[in-house]
Amino acid sequence: MSLISDKYQALVNLLEQLRTDVSNSQVSTPELKQGVMSLQQVFSQEILPLATDANSREQSYQTEISKQLRLLEVDVMFLQGARQSATSQARLKTISDRLSILIQYCHAILQQQTPE
Repeated sequence: MSLISDKYQALVNLLEQLRTDVSNSQVSTPELKQGVMSLQQVFSQEILPLATDANSREQSYQTEISKQLRLLEVDVMFLQGARQSATSQARLKTISDRLSILIQYCHAILQQQTPE
């Protein structure tokens, strides 16, 4: 496995752990906020600097990952503002779905990294 693949796999592991915690309601909003910040930090500090020779498809995925991470941060802010249980549950579902999308993007990049 290449260094880039290792970094994406580490990001996938973080995403899956956070998604599991959200799905099982095992995470508080401050913990969720910290988790999202960690994801953004890993992506911006460990993955983006390595992607100097990324192909156009990989760059497209990276752009989408960056956008989804920002939207995830907004989703967490909306969750913080939720006052009713039903609203909180809907926000948690949205967050879980967004984490799934991010995992799919990472898997798509990992498949490209794998020599055929």
